[in-house]
Amino acid sequence: MNSFREEVTAYLGLGSNLADPASQLRRARAEIAGLTGVSERAFSSFYHSAPMGPADQPDYVNAVMAVDVTLDAHELLRALQAIELMHGRDRSGRRWGARTLDIDILLYGQEQLHYEDLTVPHPGMTEREFVLYPLAEIAPAGLEIPGGGRLDDWLARCPKRGLEVLSVD
Repeated sequence: MNSFREEVTAYLGLGSNLADPASQLRRARAEIAGLTGVSERAFSSFYHSAPMGPADQPDYVNAVMAVDVTLDAHELLRALQAIELMHGRDRSGRRWGARTLDIDILLYGQEQLHYEDLTVPHPGMTEREFVLYPLAEIAPAGLEIPGGGRLDDWLARCPKRGLEVLSVD
């Protein structure tokens, strides 16, 4: 990590539908905030959502976390993938299948990144209610999605499709 790197605000999408999803997200939140070069800025409510992929899996619990980071985007990605692995994440299954923990980099400052292993803003985020609603809960007013327009405009076009805020302790 470059100790002279300027701090960037990143938004992370967290989701789980296995092994007590709310507990998975609580633990992941603490682990992310505990990373060197990362400090928590905000954390959304937990949201209950139907699975985006195959319907023969449990519903999801999702949240969005805002963090200030001095890590570059790839360093952050590697750290988040290590946390997923600690939670038993298995990447060998079907796409959009059940998982103990999924952490996505939604936004990394105002960067637009296109690498084989990382695309930011996260592809499809503007169509996913389980991303947009928790993001809007914690994002500053007028947040611009780099290259994609205003968050408020995307939110207005995205139905909730059964998305519910959970009351969790």
